[in-house]
Amino acid sequence: MMNPGEIAQKAKNSRFYLWLLNVGLSRLVPFNKSHSFKVVEIDDNSLKLKLPYKKSNMNHLRGIHACALATLSELTTGLALMTYLDSKKYRIILKKLEMDYHYQGKMDIYAKFSLSNQWLNENVISPLENSEKTEICCEVEAHDTKGNHISTGRVYWQLKSWSKVKTKV
Repeated sequence: MMNPGEIAQKAKNSRFYLWLLNVGLSRLVPFNKSHSFKVVEIDDNSLKLKLPYKKSNMNHLRGIHACALATLSELTTGLALMTYLDSKKYRIILKKLEMDYHYQGKMDIYAKFSLSNQWLNENVISPLENSEKTEICCEVEAHDTKGNHISTGRVYWQLKSWSKVKTKV
């Protein structure tokens, strides 16, 4: 079975694999299915997701729900890490999530997370050469279709090399 990171790599150049990635994400994490998240852009160092303005994503004021925005931040950064790191080498676990809300979302929301090979080397690969685990903070901003800054998420991930993960026998 192909993992989401491998599919995401192929989705950079293939509409079919982008479609497959989106179908897979809704099935892989059933909790996220009702939100209808969609990967709309993927390239060599960034990933952009859409959170549609629809009833299941709204709060009692008919704005995008805070929890949907938090999940958008988590999914955008987590999927980016899974795409640009080898998931066979690294275990990624959510450690902490902090959100700041700036403006009420009343239309589709987009979150984009970018990272470089240099950032990955400095924050993940090099620290794990000398340590059992490392923690990184991925900051992602969400904007609506008109460009209003809706939220800022700081998603803290714990990363560990699978070779250092202790398993029970």
